Amino acid sequence: MILRPASLALRLTLSIGAVITVVLLTLGWIVERSIDTHFVQQDVDELNAVVQAVEQSLLGAASDATTEDLKRRLAGAVSGHHNARFRLSDASEKVLYATTDEGLDGFAQRVPSVDTISIDTVSMWQDKGQTYRGAAVQLIPKGSLDDQPLTLVVATDIGFHLHYLESFRIYLKLITLAACLIAILATWFAVHQGHAPLRRISAEIRRIKSDHLSIRLAPNTVPVELTELAVSFNEMLDRIEEGFERLSNFSADIAHELRTPITNLRTQTEVALSQSRDLEQYQEILYSSLEEYERMAKMVSDMLFLAQADNHQLQGERVEVNLATEVQMLFDYFEAWAEERSVALECKGSALYVQGDRLMIRRALSNLLSNAIRYTPAGQAVTVSLITNSDDTVIIRIKNPGLTISPEHLTKLFDRFYRADPSRQHKGDGAGLGLAIVKSIVDAHGGTITAASEGEHIVFEIQFPRLVIKR
Repeated sequence: MILRPASLALRLTLSIGAVITVVLLTLGWIVERSIDTHFVQQDVDELNAVVQAVEQSLLGAASDATTEDLKRRLAGAVSGHHNARFRLSDASEKVLYATTDEGLDGFAQRVPSVDTISIDTVSMWQDKGQTYRGAAVQLIPKGSLDDQPLTLVVATDIGFHLHYLESFRIYLKLITLAACLIAILATWFAVHQGHAPLRRISAEIRRIKSDHLSIRLAPNTVPVELTELAVSFNEMLDRIEEGFERLSNFSADIAHELRTPITNLRTQTEVALSQSRDLEQYQEILYSSLEEYERMAKMVSDMLFLAQADNHQLQGERVEVNLATEVQMLFDYFEAWAEERSVALECKGSALYVQGDRLMIRRALSNLLSNAIRYTPAGQAVTVSLITNSDDTVIIRIKNPGLTISPEHLTKLFDRFYRADPSRQHKGDGAGLGLAIVKSIVDAHGGTITAASEGEHIVFEIQFPRLVIKR
């Protein structure tokens, strides 16, 4: 089972929401670390203040000072530092003074002494449910107490700081969660509103039906990001409308063209059945019906050929084709008909070679020559010129007198069932598919074909890629 892809709104909302969540969590972590570092530095400053106070108390103390005098001097060292406590011992680990023993004995035995107290040298530990931060410092009082080295263990209770940090973390999590939810909802709303032009375009597209193909999107009323989409969609509609119109006209033309031979067959059959006739009359009617059948068969064959061209199914063998030879063969084929109409056939130019399907190229040239001979007045000539162009292409130019076609008709000559002069529609003129077939063959060979009116002459010019023959 193929799962349906998630909507764009959901994708954008989740993506932006994830980014906002990561940013908020990172910001919260930075703030928390900053506050924690501030508290540590605050504790370090307090510990250093106690150490300095102890050093000041020891400074100048006589070596014969009594224990009570020393305690009185040291007791004042922590005055104003309610959370601070310290323990002073000599080199033999004899305790000279201690504000309290809670939390200090185990720490003094566990860590070495440091020269200075800083963020990097303080330690944190727990004792009897209390959390402390402190350090052990080596003191060498000068001029007092026989200059013996002393060990000062100083610590401060950081329970208040930890409690504050824990409360801050809880509030930070709640604020982050609320901010993420608000950001996700705001993102979803922004995305939903941002997709409003797409919904409006969809509503416009739903209005387009086969009888409303003239509807177009207005590129200047959509966001810049959708302008190219609107333009591309309008261009697609232009192609669809053109194709639909051509198909509608094609269907109408087919019905019109088929109606004539069918009507003739029906009329002839009704006349034949209206009364008894002799054998020769029946044969004449059958021959006339056969002509109509042949006309319809040719029309169907031409339409199938054009259908294959529309679907790019014209697959012929690609061989070397000598255009001069093909033109001469067609001259031989049309010679009798041209002489009957007193039309001369002339070919100018040397041998030119192209690569393509010989039968299809011959069919295209045959359609053009038959049209030229048909409309050329008696005593005039049809001229075929073979020209080598400078851009590695060859030109086949078929020129005949007798026709004057206005410019508005020239661009439509290759449309199916189109006739520049509808009054010329009769059996000999075919169904109006000949030039459409010529164009499809030329397109299939990568060439171009144009029609031009030069005075009282009509000129068809085919341009093919030239085949370079290496001898």
